[in-house]
Amino acid sequence: MSESVHGHKVMEMMLTHGSALTKHDLKTMMHTEFGAETRYHTCSATEMDAEMLIEFLEGKGKFIPSEGGITTAKDKICNH
Repeated sequence: MSESVHGHKVMEMMLTHGSALTKHDLKTMMHTEFGAETRYHTCSATEMDAEMLIEFLEGKGKFIPSEGGITTAKDKICNH
């Protein structure tokens, strides 16, 4: 089983990418970067797949909607 990746790493990857992504493109990028079978966790949730993490982060207000999809900001990443 692959190691669990923290949602912060996904958000940092989005910041490095630098432009808006559709949720589908973000999921594809996550699979490319971390592997299709990777599980994700956050400070308050575990055992999520890529799609579940995207929905979780969206529900927590971690994404910024834009015309081209979604982005995030450094101040949306908690520091604990």
